[in-house]
Amino acid sequence: MTLTPVFDGHNDFLLRLLRNPAAREAIWLRGEGKGHLDLPRMRAGGFAGGFFAVYIPSPSEGEPLDIDRLMDNPPYDLPLPPPVPMEAALPVATAMIGHLLWMERTGTLQICRSTADIRAAMAAGRIAAILHMEGAEAIGEDLDALYLWHGLGLRSLGPVWSRPTAFGHGVPFRYPSTGDTGAGLTEAGRRLVAECNALKIMIDLSHLNAAGFDEVARLSDAPLVATHSNAHAVTPSARNLTDRQLAMIADSGGMVGLNYATSFLRPDGRRDPAIGWDPVLRHMDHLLGILGEDHLGLGSDFDGATVPEPLGDVAGLPRLLDAFRAHGYGEALVEKLAWRNWLAVLDGTWG
Repeated sequence: MTLTPVFDGHNDFLLRLLRNPAAREAIWLRGEGKGHLDLPRMRAGGFAGGFFAVYIPSPSEGEPLDIDRLMDNPPYDLPLPPPVPMEAALPVATAMIGHLLWMERTGTLQICRSTADIRAAMAAGRIAAILHMEGAEAIGEDLDALYLWHGLGLRSLGPVWSRPTAFGHGVPFRYPSTGDTGAGLTEAGRRLVAECNALKIMIDLSHLNAAGFDEVARLSDAPLVATHSNAHAVTPSARNLTDRQLAMIADSGGMVGLNYATSFLRPDGRRDPAIGWDPVLRHMDHLLGILGEDHLGLGSDFDGATVPEPLGDVAGLPRLLDAFRAHGYGEALVEKLAWRNWLAVLDGTWG
């Protein structure tokens, strides 16, 4: 059977390596049967490449929240952790990028700086990886470090993960809620948008609040992209996009990657993975209705979220694509959703 390749908008695999660096060979090359991603399961599922996130975990403070219990009993409003200073973020970001560079040295993955690189990696059977930052804590307000990370291959950047940074404000994990939760970009954030445009670094709108979204839309000359977000009209989570925002993304020639996180898929906002394909298809239909078939793809949040039981992990991607086909999506549309649209929007962003 020939697998349809999948290019994915977001994963947190590097966080798993950060937490267990001594076992990275077993985790990546051989697979340990944990989490959502490893090389053997990627190959089994047709995972051809995607955005590998550098995410700075928040330091533990006080008693940990029982997130599973809270998110399975809506309504909920999880408190955001405080900002992480640059000096604390730098060594973590450096270590995570070091792991991605090690993965490249194994010959199984290629860090891609252009869509030509992506196509070459896919043709050679290597995982095509985009270096992405989910939150710009490892960049100072002077933006000097942006050039450092760009030199190492950074080609995609989210100014915030949900907690605030020097550049803007994210949305809380709140249900029900809109993303209209506070102030927009800071002055440093507005300069960050300009420098990302100049360097052809894609700006990721996932996690930004509504005011920040609107400022990026006003300031940026690139297509608007949300790498891992869903439809607020189906699941009214603060993390999901309103129809107004979706229309702005479509008008810019941009892109949304469907997030597999159950709390952003289920209409009731719960985290429970015991769901079928119906919530996924409801989001897909709604997103297609506003974005059109050229501006929607997949943005799994693998290794960073609870995903539906029928999917399970990356090896379940063929089942997801078969669900699209059974729902009536033709083969040309399935290919666009699986990988072609991502390459098209990156062509438009990177030039």
